Amino acid sequence: MQEIKGRYVDIDARQIYGAVLSINAAGRIERIQRDPERDHRGWYILPGFVDAHVHIESSMLLPVEFAKLAAVHGTVATVSDPHEIANVMGLEGVAYMLDNARHTPLSINFGAPSCVPATGAETAGATLDSKSVATLLARPDIHYLSEVMNYPGVLQRDPEVMAKIAAAHAAGKVVDGHAPGLRGEEAQAYAAAGITTDHECTTAAEARDKLAAGMKILIREGSAARNYAALEELIDEFPDRLMFCTDDCHPDDLLAGHINRLVIRAVRGGHDLYNVLRIACRNPVDHYGLDIGRLRVGDRADFIQVDDLRHFGIMATYVNGQKIAEAGANLLPDYRPEPINHFHCSPKTPEDFRAAPGPAGGKIRVIEVTDGELTTGALTLTPVLDAEGRPVPAPERDLLKIVVVNRYMNAPPAVGFVTGMKLQRGAIASSVAHDSHNIVALGVSDEDICRMVNAVIAERGGIAAGRHEYLEVLPLPVAGIMSLDTGPRVAARYAELSGFVRRKLRCGLEAPFMTLSFLALLVIPKLKLSDLGVFDGEAFRLVDLWVEE
Repeated sequence: MQEIKGRYVDIDARQIYGAVLSINAAGRIERIQRDPERDHRGWYILPGFVDAHVHIESSMLLPVEFAKLAAVHGTVATVSDPHEIANVMGLEGVAYMLDNARHTPLSINFGAPSCVPATGAETAGATLDSKSVATLLARPDIHYLSEVMNYPGVLQRDPEVMAKIAAAHAAGKVVDGHAPGLRGEEAQAYAAAGITTDHECTTAAEARDKLAAGMKILIREGSAARNYAALEELIDEFPDRLMFCTDDCHPDDLLAGHINRLVIRAVRGGHDLYNVLRIACRNPVDHYGLDIGRLRVGDRADFIQVDDLRHFGIMATYVNGQKIAEAGANLLPDYRPEPINHFHCSPKTPEDFRAAPGPAGGKIRVIEVTDGELTTGALTLTPVLDAEGRPVPAPERDLLKIVVVNRYMNAPPAVGFVTGMKLQRGAIASSVAHDSHNIVALGVSDEDICRMVNAVIAERGGIAAGRHEYLEVLPLPVAGIMSLDTGPRVAARYAELSGFVRRKLRCGLEAPFMTLSFLALLVIPKLKLSDLGVFDGEAFRLVDLWVEE
């Protein structure tokens, strides 16, 4: 029998008292005995943190390496949507993630991807129809239907979309949502389809509409979208209907912190300790019906020990009675599988990236980027033209060319324009390009863009940055979106490339590659680019680069 002594944080009773936890050989809590001698000494014992919505692939790490970084920050479980690898590899990719996750004790709870591909206006590497989704949902290791991103399809009650939702209900599993900007009657109609959560709220008013519709709200603070400040007023008003999540967390950010950062921020901001811990530790377990310990007798022994309840220094993390991290060091095993991939395009030439000429005096549609936001604006601007009447980049105006290259077959690249990236030199490229993970690149010239795209093609996946003949690359051999290397090494290399882009290419964004990776995500308004062309996220259709007068 293992005994853990300290100050027990009882979320239900809203009390803290000295206690001894007795953990049996099966990793279950057999007894919690009060110990008045420890009322005022020893580390605090509380349930572990749960990330209620995260795409592990966005960390560029395999689940076993993601777990090592997350565990030292007090994370004991995640609710994870594997739709990134599913868009590349289909069911084979989901099986790959499930298998890899079995090699770590951290509880990674996967869902069945609902939108592969996310839309019909892009080329993905696979398709999961309602029959495939139903097959996944029948598995005991698939715990829910992942975010239903085709919100227009939900509102229109598209038969294929509704069949996936019905399959989840038939399997007794909850349905995650994705409904950016839906308010009022549209939010009500979306929730009425049987969708229970949303993590896309960017204002408290939007969140309140969805709460009124019966949904639960995930407060997201990730590497790209940061919505905590806009939603924190809800914490003490709706503590039973909120959760914390990161959604997409790049490796350098994960190295620095995870859900613990939100907990620290909320408590320091004056929010009720027990409400914060309920949101961070308890609500995801209850909502998704996870076999994760709540720190009660009979539960799995999933908990953390912290030095105080303000700084939350993680002294130890336990999962199923096993210590998996201690004082900033992970205690988890290594596991290196063989990579899988789907990458079948040939090198390009600068001429492949020329934009179509337009009418004299014509205007083009331009994607407007805001640092730290997934949503983009849609501008109409007069471009600079070359001698053939083709629009070209104008970095002095912060007007860059953006391209998306189909990685699954040889096809003409799509060409668009973007402002707000503040890149003054060279180009950057990535095969991490939500959600279909084609190659997205932008830069100041066709030549630089071509070199970076070809560098990614040569590695069969990765991120690249450079100028003229000089380039830097981080290879991502697993489905073109994940590395086989360790978390700290990937984090360090990713930080190096991001720093190179900011310093040498003079980019004004904090996270240039994360921003780039979402410029092909069509399900987030307003204007994006797929491998098939410019996409209007509000009209939900492809549009011409040139604006008709």
